[in-house]
Amino acid sequence: RPLGRLAEVIVLDQFSRNMFRDSPRAFASDALSLALSQEAIARGDDKALTAVQRSFLYMPFMHSESLEIHEIAVQLFRNNGIQANLEFEFKHKEIIEKFGRYPHRNEILGRASTPEEIGFLAGPGSSF
Repeated sequence: RPLGRLAEVIVLDQFSRNMFRDSPRAFASDALSLALSQEAIARGDDKALTAVQRSFLYMPFMHSESLEIHEIAVQLFRNNGIQANLEFEFKHKEIIEKFGRYPHRNEILGRASTPEEIGFLAGPGSSF
């Protein structure tokens, strides 16, 4: 069952981002993938997975635009033990702390960017 849930999360979180890149559909399954991940964690399914598998189960937390979810993500990635993932989560969380959303998504989702977001996107190291 944990591997089945992991597969669902990967399809909804990762496949959609790559199959529908530069389209609102890339993010259309974010809420569902996060809910499935949260449910799996609540059941303890993540404990049956390897660290690499858990990283993918936790990825919807990193993709969230909720600071509250990012607080949880930091703990998940910290406890998972893969330092590179934790560092990547810190970078994502910093953007959410600063802007309350991912400015990279604004144009795709039809959102207006603030001058601060435009400056950020024009700067070095703004993309993943």
